[in-house]
Amino acid sequence: MLFQRISTRFCFRSALGLRTGYRTASSNTLANTLKKMKEQNQPINPLYVLSNTSPIVKLDCDEAFKSLTEKQKLYAHHISRASFLGSLATFAQVSRESLGIFVVLHRIFEANSPEMLQAKATQIGFTDEEYQAFLIYAVGFFANSGNYKGFGDTKFIPNLPKDKFRSLVAISEDDTTLGSRVPLMSLYNRIEHNLYSISNFVATLGFNDEHITTYHSGFVTKTDCDIADRYMKSRRMEAFNTRLQKTVEDGKPEYTIWVASEKQKETETTEFEGVTFRVKYGDHSDAMMLAVCELEKAKQYADNEIQRGMIGKYIDSFKYGNLQDHVEGSRLWIRDVGPAVESYIGFIENYRDPAGVRGEWEGFAAAVNEETSRVFQELVKQAEQLLKRLPWGEAYEKDKFLKPDFTALDVISFAGSGIPSGINIPNYDEIRQDEGFKNVTLSNVISAIPSNQRITFLTADDEALYHKYFKESFNVQVGLHELLGHGSGKLFFRDDEGKFNFDQSVVKDIVGGGPIQSWYEKGESWSSVFGEHSNAYEECRAEAVGYFLSCFDDILKIFGHEGQEAQDVKYVNWMNELRSGLCGLEFYNPEKDLWGQAHSRARYVLLKVCMAAGQDFVKVDECVGEDGEPDLLLTVDRSKIETVGKPAMADFLKSLQFYKSTADAKRGIAFFKDWDRVNERELRWHKIVLSRRSPRRLFLQSNTFITDQGVELKNYPLDPNGFIKSVVDRYDAEHIQAAQSIWDFNYVNSL
Repeated sequence: MLFQRISTRFCFRSALGLRTGYRTASSNTLANTLKKMKEQNQPINPLYVLSNTSPIVKLDCDEAFKSLTEKQKLYAHHISRASFLGSLATFAQVSRESLGIFVVLHRIFEANSPEMLQAKATQIGFTDEEYQAFLIYAVGFFANSGNYKGFGDTKFIPNLPKDKFRSLVAISEDDTTLGSRVPLMSLYNRIEHNLYSISNFVATLGFNDEHITTYHSGFVTKTDCDIADRYMKSRRMEAFNTRLQKTVEDGKPEYTIWVASEKQKETETTEFEGVTFRVKYGDHSDAMMLAVCELEKAKQYADNEIQRGMIGKYIDSFKYGNLQDHVEGSRLWIRDVGPAVESYIGFIENYRDPAGVRGEWEGFAAAVNEETSRVFQELVKQAEQLLKRLPWGEAYEKDKFLKPDFTALDVISFAGSGIPSGINIPNYDEIRQDEGFKNVTLSNVISAIPSNQRITFLTADDEALYHKYFKESFNVQVGLHELLGHGSGKLFFRDDEGKFNFDQSVVKDIVGGGPIQSWYEKGESWSSVFGEHSNAYEECRAEAVGYFLSCFDDILKIFGHEGQEAQDVKYVNWMNELRSGLCGLEFYNPEKDLWGQAHSRARYVLLKVCMAAGQDFVKVDECVGEDGEPDLLLTVDRSKIETVGKPAMADFLKSLQFYKSTADAKRGIAFFKDWDRVNERELRWHKIVLSRRSPRRLFLQSNTFITDQGVELKNYPLDPNGFIKSVVDRYDAEHIQAAQSIWDFNYVNSL
């Protein structure tokens, strides 16, 4: 395997002037500015560092884990291990340097106790603030599975001088204990520039012409992605477990589609549209091998034949790279109704691929929260009737509602770049449209709220109401968003034989009138047609369904809310979602006119929709805060939710669903972009939002270990050292070597 003399290769590539995905600070205005700030001992731009006060919250699963049988604990343990070991691929997907940073940080903390490392830092002149910044960088890096924020796709760098970081690395490992390992400083030298680089090019994830991504090699443009998408469509391939590499031979482009798998092989080259394509298997090979090993153990403790078959299909997919095996495993997964241990694993969400088609690795194991699940199961029972209330009509709804499994879960482990509050999966349209899906809400994620958190941009009365009903209202929104938002709506298809899945003579255009004039062809999917806009568009549609349906008293009653409490929960739901839309401006880049987060873009659009409804229903006023600095005040006239907000949401939803159902990407994207526009007024809000943003939660997860007494759950102190220890315990020397092997491999195969 090509893992030797990697530092020489790196220099060779740089000497050739090849685009490695990194640019020097001297080539960029922002980087020069930051350099000058460093020289003047000024703080780094706070956009690109984590706050020393970033809250660490516990993902509490103690009671949920205790409720499992020993066999179920073993199953959960091995699924958790497979998820975390496979997530070495996530680090590789986040950035080209992330696995290297992971190896360096793990080795530092593995070799030093907290007391020892702090003493060394003090010895070389660290202040308390600088050492805290070092720890918080490590915590944030591990929590995001890389050096870009999982929510926002913005790079973050250590909030301390580069020479201090370097000095701590230099004294943190005793070379006499190395054995066959590469010296730590040799590894650090390979990552130092990119650890601190914050040029415009690398500051945000996105297409390579202006930003950076690992889903495409450095030469790949959006045009190249479009060609690759057409090629994969012609081969009936989906891109979830792939990345795209481009090389140029004699002035002619050649494309390699790398497929994640343990086993390595290369298919024959083919010509398509005048260019050469080849498919290579073996991407993230070491991570897939480790995940497969744990899944084979998990299979032994499965509760039933469906679970065994499901795990077997996952194993085949990760071993050989055939995505269809994962599709078949997902097909079995939706039939595994009400398991004691719920799980899912693989290359799942395509938010971070700029083209919106390639998936990021994630995996989780969770125990069912019986009490909350009963509420969601009642929602499922009534879902078929509730769907009829959505504003697009019966013809735009699935022919038959496939009642999904909907459970509230307490997460035992979640490996990936971020932990969501709810999930609606699988993402394969061929399953979702005709066979069904599952909904899960992650109860212990929703409940893990930092104490005494200040809620910006609200009146004192609204803030008090927010604190009182946030959990209840968010539970309503997540339930409606996942089940009746993502779970609703029909896609119009024409198959190979020219047969439609809708009646052309009956179904009409609900926006402009007349017949339906566009649809999905065989081999197309929602994400492939709407591309980079598909995630924000779909999140907006699901959020809007939550707004709309939370207006119905009988739906609120399902969640246990009646009378004045129901009205307060509804109000807090709308207020919270609209405030999230305002806060979402944090993730907008005005220089690039680029949104860094699909959910934030979606919520901002809905804020604009409600403000455009008029009648002073929703207002954002610029004001001066108690600190004398510019501030904003969001107010929602709760008496107009039913009369102004709900009708506006209905009209907006009708258009969103029409364009989605009919595969009318041209008009649908234009419609959506009209609403997400940030004008001069909103640019002022953007600056204020940035100045008053709050640091995001960092979830501290427990670990499971097999001991003589059985499977035990280990908790950690709720502080940076406890968080870091939980990660160090999760990976041993073999796993760190695997991480380095993947990192080395990617340097060779990511030009």
